Amino acid sequence: MPAKRELTMRQLRHMLRLAHEGVSAREMGRRLGVARSTIQDNLKRAAAAGLSWPLPEDLTDDALEQRLFTHAGVKTGARRRVEPDWAELARELKRPGVNMMILWEEYRVAHPEGYGYSRFCDLFRGFERRLTPVMRQHHVAGDKVFVDYSGKRIGIVDPTTGEIREAEIFVAVLGASNLTYAEATWTQKLPDWTGAHVRMFRFFNGAPRLLVPDNLKSGVHKASFYDPEINRTYGALASHYGVGVLPARPRKPRDKAKVEGGVRFAQSYILGRLRHLTFFSLAECNAAIAQAVEVMNTRPMRKLGVSRRELFEKIERDALCPLPETDWEFAEWKRARVSIDYHIEIDGFFYSVPHALIHAEVDVRATARIIEIFYRGQRVGLHERRAMGRRHGTDPEHMPSSHRRYAAWTPDRFRRWAAQIGQNTEGLIVAVLAGRRHPEQAFRTCLGVLKLYRGVDAALAEAVSARALEIGALNCKSVAALLTRKPAAAAKDNAPATLFEHANLRGPGYYH
Repeated sequence: MPAKRELTMRQLRHMLRLAHEGVSAREMGRRLGVARSTIQDNLKRAAAAGLSWPLPEDLTDDALEQRLFTHAGVKTGARRRVEPDWAELARELKRPGVNMMILWEEYRVAHPEGYGYSRFCDLFRGFERRLTPVMRQHHVAGDKVFVDYSGKRIGIVDPTTGEIREAEIFVAVLGASNLTYAEATWTQKLPDWTGAHVRMFRFFNGAPRLLVPDNLKSGVHKASFYDPEINRTYGALASHYGVGVLPARPRKPRDKAKVEGGVRFAQSYILGRLRHLTFFSLAECNAAIAQAVEVMNTRPMRKLGVSRRELFEKIERDALCPLPETDWEFAEWKRARVSIDYHIEIDGFFYSVPHALIHAEVDVRATARIIEIFYRGQRVGLHERRAMGRRHGTDPEHMPSSHRRYAAWTPDRFRRWAAQIGQNTEGLIVAVLAGRRHPEQAFRTCLGVLKLYRGVDAALAEAVSARALEIGALNCKSVAALLTRKPAAAAKDNAPATLFEHANLRGPGYYH
């Protein structure tokens, strides 16, 4: 603990004024909150330096300190006491658990005649004021990474058309070491935003405790001082890497000064140095950006005397949390309502859920490979994502028991069944299947029509089918109505109509 608290320049001026007013050393100590011996020591210094109240108006704090604490016999301008390496202390202060008291105690062990704690802190704050605003923030190693998109873009030329498309620049800056990562992405949308984070974590080979994004819509649904609403996909990414998300407060620029300083640096190094180059692909652009970022990270920082990479290796690499075994995979969350056929639709394909959830609203997690369906937090469906082929993906376990016996049915099976009756009936079934967006949705109609023809004369069934095709009666109710009017259905030229006589069929003349 410090044996004697030193006075600040403001307190020294106050002390001289009180001494001029005749206030005792004990009373001055009480008013200034220091020991009487400290007051007496500083009064002796003031007398030796020929200082009295009022002080000259042009006497600065630095000049006052120089006159008070320059030892007798030492020419003006010589260093009064041994000062520590302030840049080294600034780096040490970023380590977890390190504070000013610890640094001062270590300094006094090495220099017993050095500054007291109060003066030590004042000098360090003066050193901080000479640093950039980014460096003046105290960020513990491994605590935060600041992420944002630069407001500037970089042009990429389409080699086929010559069209120039502008890409966004993603920038991430670690809080303690200032190690910077940057890359170009086509957009600021969720897939590009989260993909850039995955590559950022891989670049750092570790994860800090907190992500600090600006209030970009891809990361934060609703900006709020008290309760920001994080995008669900972005939250899933953070959970995968075990980091928290702490958005910068709205209209608080100092919250994101670190990344904004990194953005300015990135713009200088990337856009400035690459402005004469022409890129024909995003990969080519990112290769050049990676080289520029490497130059940035290995260049010594003027005030601290070490590079970002050196500072990272020294104080921050070991403070980062290890990455999970696998990279996070982008997944988009959607809300969907279960249709009456116990399927949901995702990008034009249908995926089944348990039939008991008909009309329920479910959450869907869609990745490039799988579709996961959740109801009230419980996963109720898992399907391989479809990009081609049959539109329906149906898990037999999701079907009602009465439906499972129809699971092996196909459009060809219904056609073969109808062909046993005749060509018109086969044509009717083909039309019913084609009339639905998905053939499976017509299976029950086909089954109902074919059941209506059970025990019916084949000629009558053919006539009814032809008439149904002619008037577009492609459901069970209409076919049943035609069956009740048997004479009308079969009375066309006293002969059953054939499939090829139907007015809606093109016939060979269509192709001439």
